[in-house]
Amino acid sequence: MRKLVAFAATAALALTVTACGQAAAPSASGSAGGAVEKGTIGVAMPTKTSERWIKDGENLKKTLEAAGYKVNLQYANDDIPTQVTQVSDMVTKKNQLLVIAAIDGVALKGALKDAKDSNIPVIAYDRLLRETDAVSYYATFDNFKVGVLQGTSLLDGLKASGAKSPWNVELFAGSADDNNAKFFFDGAMSILQPKIDDGTVKIVSGETDFNKVTTLRWDAGVAKKRMENLLTKSYSSADVSGVLAPYDGISRGIIAALKANGYGTGGKAMPIVTGQDAELESVKMILSGEQYSTIFKDTRELAKATASMVQEVQSGATVTVNDTKSYNNGVMVVPTMLLQPVSVDKSNAVDILTKANYYTADQLK
Repeated sequence: MRKLVAFAATAALALTVTACGQAAAPSASGSAGGAVEKGTIGVAMPTKTSERWIKDGENLKKTLEAAGYKVNLQYANDDIPTQVTQVSDMVTKKNQLLVIAAIDGVALKGALKDAKDSNIPVIAYDRLLRETDAVSYYATFDNFKVGVLQGTSLLDGLKASGAKSPWNVELFAGSADDNNAKFFFDGAMSILQPKIDDGTVKIVSGETDFNKVTTLRWDAGVAKKRMENLLTKSYSSADVSGVLAPYDGISRGIIAALKANGYGTGGKAMPIVTGQDAELESVKMILSGEQYSTIFKDTRELAKATASMVQEVQSGATVTVNDTKSYNNGVMVVPTMLLQPVSVDKSNAVDILTKANYYTADQLK
């Protein structure tokens, strides 16, 4: 694991690599290693329409407050101008450090420049802030691995279904303005593409390009409408075997379209549908056999890791990261702390999620 050391940066959040593989990062106090009085941390979350973002915000607030900080937590309801205004207000109010889960990874460039000019460090949370040098660190899960797990689970489910190949599969990706969406998709395609090439998997619609399969704002309604269109256009004389879905909300939209088309009843088997975030409604659907799998990312651990990074930056101490190569935002490679995701299906969901105290057994009934 590499570590980066926080030093002063009077006018910029510049990163300077040293011969020993460590790098200088900004101290909120303006002096290397100097003690800093704990103040207010601005936390910008994208929306309250998703269970996971509500939990992320609550976990960050709870963890940072337990560490002695005040927390200015804001949700933007998936509205980009609202989030720009919220982040600008955090800068104006001189919040000591910003933690930002962006709606659009590029849209905050102006507000982030103001943060940099005010010597306010920024940690990108879960979603990479792109096309800016005003981001100090990034805390997230291994997004490429998430996709690898999704692609692997899809194939595992297809094999276990008993249906003979070639399997008819459709591909969905997340929102194109979210940097994570491409990592998820590329990870999944690293597993699926060889099977597409050898004919084991057939994309009946022919829609395999990332830009053709994205789902704006990760919206279940958008996914539902696209799935309906795919069924009408490409499946009048064939059945869907599986669907790559990158997020549980998208999965639920897809499943709603499939059920309305008769899947899951009579002799028409429900396709293998993946997901992500282990949202309670989707976990219950996995246990009932409607959704096949999801990816569990314990966002409490992400909140803890991010809170630790906040304290390290604020105190001028060593900031712990474990990836200094993978996350180029178009301007710079952002030092990153990666956490590991876990694939969950009917065989292990209750065991994994209850042992992690993420849900109780009663919640999963």
